[in-house]
Amino acid sequence: MAAGDNRGHGGNAGYDDQYDAYYSWDSNVPNHKNLQVGDPIALWDKERLLGVSVIEAIETEPGRKMLSRCPECRTTRISDRKRAVPRFRCMRCKAEFETALTDVVDVDLYTARYDAAWTALDGVLDERELRAVQRNAIDINAMRPLDWSAFRDALVSKNADRAINRVSARAPDLAWSSGDVQVELAGGFRQSLVRVRRGQSKFRQHLLANQGNVCALTGGAPERVLEAGHLYSYARLGEHHAHGGLMLRRDIHRLFDDGALAVDPAQLHIDVAPELSAYPQYARLHDEPLKLRLQESQVEWLAKHWAEHRLSITV
Repeated sequence: MAAGDNRGHGGNAGYDDQYDAYYSWDSNVPNHKNLQVGDPIALWDKERLLGVSVIEAIETEPGRKMLSRCPECRTTRISDRKRAVPRFRCMRCKAEFETALTDVVDVDLYTARYDAAWTALDGVLDERELRAVQRNAIDINAMRPLDWSAFRDALVSKNADRAINRVSARAPDLAWSSGDVQVELAGGFRQSLVRVRRGQSKFRQHLLANQGNVCALTGGAPERVLEAGHLYSYARLGEHHAHGGLMLRRDIHRLFDDGALAVDPAQLHIDVAPELSAYPQYARLHDEPLKLRLQESQVEWLAKHWAEHRLSITV
């Protein structure tokens, strides 16, 4: 996906993008239907790689777009030049003109969200290296298919293995199949949870209802920045557990998943990995107690997380 000021807009006024969190397009864009939840993606600014992630959700709604067209051939493939005059140049018929024709059309508007797994890789690969891993070497579309195997090899050659592991681990967790899963709740009741993306499911609603607007590691936080963090791998188990999660602030969730933050199950105190010591906002969490009282099953899940990310290091 091309992002930033160099992104082509196909004759419209542009898109609302925040490249490290979400990406917008409409039904006039080539490949507009080809993206799916669970797809790994790479963002670049047409000069260098910006980062990688996995699509968590794609929101769709009807809308209207104002398009600018070439007055000669009526294509929307026109270039809005910042310095040259006349202002516009048609990329199809090569006409140059100061004022474009305008046209309002009905479209479907799409927004892909992928902030949970976002991993910045600013400049790890340059333009030449990225074009070399396109499936079609001459593709110039804003969204274009990537040869994931070749892209992965290119990142590995730049010692960016962690980014690959992060995306590979997250992809199956997000590409959930349709259907419901059952969660055992206290009192013999069962609650059906639809398998949807992390952060928007009934699993999140259940955790919010029980834990409130509180990040388990940092304390009170606005609901919109809290995510339902699994204390286990959903990809491996394929089911939700009523006490198998904690509400975590978005950045804390990401660091917990990576093991940079963990919880000592004996003391229920936070352990901060050395790599975070340079960041006071995280370093100050070290040896702090959790902000919630936990269920016994939650402590058991935390012990497994601790064994994976801490015991394997110290042995």
